[in-house]
Amino acid sequence: MQIYLELILKTNIWKKMAVPKRKTSVSKRNMRRSHDALNKINIILDKDSGEPRLSHKIDLSTGMYKGRQILKKKTKENN
Repeated sequence: MQIYLELILKTNIWKKMAVPKRKTSVSKRNMRRSHDALNKINIILDKDSGEPRLSHKIDLSTGMYKGRQILKKKTKENN
């Protein structure tokens, strides 16, 4: 057993782990994680229809954006 362990240590068969030389401080760790936060989704209530929608997006129920008609509503006649 002893001979086997000496042989392993001499031939460097075992790979060494990468270990940090110094402890990462709390400040450095938190600065690294500052970009990991989730952003809130900006949901607003539409002025005309009163339905929730994302800001700066077309209201799909009415087809309006900034007071202008962008999308036409589909009817059964012109599918």
